Amino acid sequence: MRKYHQNKESIYPYHEWKIVEDEFRPEYNHRNETIFALGNGYIGLRGTFEEGYSGDPKTTTPGTYINGVYESEPIYYGEFIPKMPEVGQTMVNLADWKIIRLKVEDEWFDMLKGQLEEYQRVLDLKRGVLQRTLVWTSPKGRKIAVDIQRCISLTDQHRAVIKFSVTPLNFSGQLIFSSEVNGDVQNYHHLREKALKVVKTEVNEDQGLLIQETNNTKIAIAFAIDHCFKSSAKDFSFECENITRENEIAIKYIWYGKEGQSYQLEKYISFYTDLDVSREELETVVKREVSEAKKEGFEILLNKQYQFLKDYWNEVDVKIEGDLALQQGVRFNAFHLLQSCGRDGRTSIGAKGLTGEHYEGHYFWDTEIYVNPFFLYSQPEFVKKLLLYRYNILDKARAKAKLMGHRGALYAWRTINGHEASALFEGSTTQYHINAAIVYAIHKYVEATDDIDFLLNYGAEIIFETSRCWADRGGFIPLKGNKFCINEVCGPDEYKPGVNNNCYTNYMARFNLQLGVKVARMMEEEYPDKFKALAEKIGLKSEEIEYWQRCADEMYLPFNEDLGIHPQDDSFLYKEELDVDSLSEEDIPLVRNWHPLNIWRYQICKQADVVLLMFLLGDLFDLKTKKANYDYYEPRTTHDSSLSACIYSIIASEIGYRKDAYDYFMQTARLDLDDYNNNTHEGIHAACMAGSWMCVINGFAGMRVYDGKLYFNPYLPEGWTGYQFSIRFRGRKLNVYVKKDQVNYTLVEGNDLEFYHCKKKVKLKTGEIKQMKVKG
Repeated sequence: MRKYHQNKESIYPYHEWKIVEDEFRPEYNHRNETIFALGNGYIGLRGTFEEGYSGDPKTTTPGTYINGVYESEPIYYGEFIPKMPEVGQTMVNLADWKIIRLKVEDEWFDMLKGQLEEYQRVLDLKRGVLQRTLVWTSPKGRKIAVDIQRCISLTDQHRAVIKFSVTPLNFSGQLIFSSEVNGDVQNYHHLREKALKVVKTEVNEDQGLLIQETNNTKIAIAFAIDHCFKSSAKDFSFECENITRENEIAIKYIWYGKEGQSYQLEKYISFYTDLDVSREELETVVKREVSEAKKEGFEILLNKQYQFLKDYWNEVDVKIEGDLALQQGVRFNAFHLLQSCGRDGRTSIGAKGLTGEHYEGHYFWDTEIYVNPFFLYSQPEFVKKLLLYRYNILDKARAKAKLMGHRGALYAWRTINGHEASALFEGSTTQYHINAAIVYAIHKYVEATDDIDFLLNYGAEIIFETSRCWADRGGFIPLKGNKFCINEVCGPDEYKPGVNNNCYTNYMARFNLQLGVKVARMMEEEYPDKFKALAEKIGLKSEEIEYWQRCADEMYLPFNEDLGIHPQDDSFLYKEELDVDSLSEEDIPLVRNWHPLNIWRYQICKQADVVLLMFLLGDLFDLKTKKANYDYYEPRTTHDSSLSACIYSIIASEIGYRKDAYDYFMQTARLDLDDYNNNTHEGIHAACMAGSWMCVINGFAGMRVYDGKLYFNPYLPEGWTGYQFSIRFRGRKLNVYVKKDQVNYTLVEGNDLEFYHCKKKVKLKTGEIKQMKVKG
């Protein structure tokens, strides 16, 4: 195993349900902006301070992002290459709406000035609230206690609130809250030009409005604020001053603060875009929303947040007994996945969620293969929305297939709006396996939910159009025994682009084609009217379906008899070998330090490729084959992608390499919390976070679903006293509790359930608990 991923000492105390910063240290500021980010799948806000940050500008990246709001710019190439993407897409950093600056007499509150005597910042995973408490003495000796609570609503996606409290401790004097929305912002990465212009500002007493518009995509974004002022003082009064500038609005609250009395400003925020409502309605709707939020009040909003999260944790929580650090890690990951997930059918999950600009907010195949399983067996309605996003961009996939000279549909490698957004031809042009990832996710969703209506109305069309593309992309090659080959592609391992017969791609393409045939036959027999209508819509002929079957039957599936492994592609075994463990930390990741030709020439993998295949289509390979492939590829994999470690952990569990499984799991569970790769400041690693769930459920508990049947093969990792989780499957809810010598299966909800424990059939009735032995 590569040793460059070293466990770091955590800067956060271990806690079951909280992430706590007990000391403000500027060197961790940038990283903490990601860790303490809040979101709700619609909007995300990095964990920057309300009052701003006066430190090194290179160590802060303020960011507000709305899922699906992007700007486009032309892609410039050094030399012309036909059929390449011409326009990029980048998630836009929007107006900074959280600003509340505090002035104490003639001094502005600034944590980098004066003296901090007490400090704590807490992300409460149960309440969904970020809270900062501190005692600050100004340079002139004025001491105040500050308590700030921030919440982005998970139940009302267009609402957020900040409660800012201050108490003078050793003086009485003038205090000023300046609540602002700053529209003069820009992206810190990727975009060459400012993406936004402010088209309207307005302030009226406690309310304010700011509307922005993207320059090229012409998306309008509206922010409205409203305020409520409270105090523990029996008699208090304040003045309100409205300020409107070209690119910002501000409302100042000025009052005389008495020593020992607290003064609180509640700031309510709402946000809408004209992707949500018409341009004509935008201003009215956003103002009404913020007024309703203020009327509802701070406590009710927080109570709804708590109740929502109580239900969420009841479904997704993985309880680990015996390792508090890992318990904290998997819960932190589950919380951020919730904050990242688009739930409206027109957005998905970016590689960095809504916590940073890196990867430009693009959606990848990571969602379907890594993140979907996390939600599928706990919140399947989320997965349905994510798959509806893929259906809603199907026409864009058809356009890409046509551009590449194919029939059917070819999904983009990186995208927001459905069109390919990457200028890197090795990725955007060669990674055809994205099609199979989406179809695989559709299959797993229908398998786990029995949602046949989704398959008939949405999924089948995607399955058929991607099958068309595969049939057109490959060809029967005489020197390969007239097998169906797919040449010049890139599998999951991005260190090997433009290869022939990537094993993962060929197997997954066969799966896609076989499913296309199966669904077509099923619809013809059971839903003839639906099939006829769909076939007419897309011009599908029976000869095509027969050809898909032939392509699947004759698919070239690489295997090397001498080594007993599946070659990653036709050329991989004929490349020079390299001792991956000999690579220095300065070399890692290779993609940032080596010329591509030097990466391509060696038997080096960026991430799990064949080993990922062993997991996804695991019923096609016996244990001996999985072990042989793991043994071959593991020492050749650098894990330069955060997608890799979880897959190696899962297969290591399956073949009995428990130490490897646990070590790889540790790399996923706290990757961002402990900043293993020194890049947490760029944003979370969403797929890796979901991978930590997979390590436990698919790895340690050995859960698989093959041919519609549910299997478990659990064991207890060394050092743990137990772990438990729940899954939803076909309308049932099953709780699994693994202990030292046994596992308890409890059918919590739903009709009788039949599944397999260590290959032994188990039947459960509702409410029934069965105890089974676990392997040592």
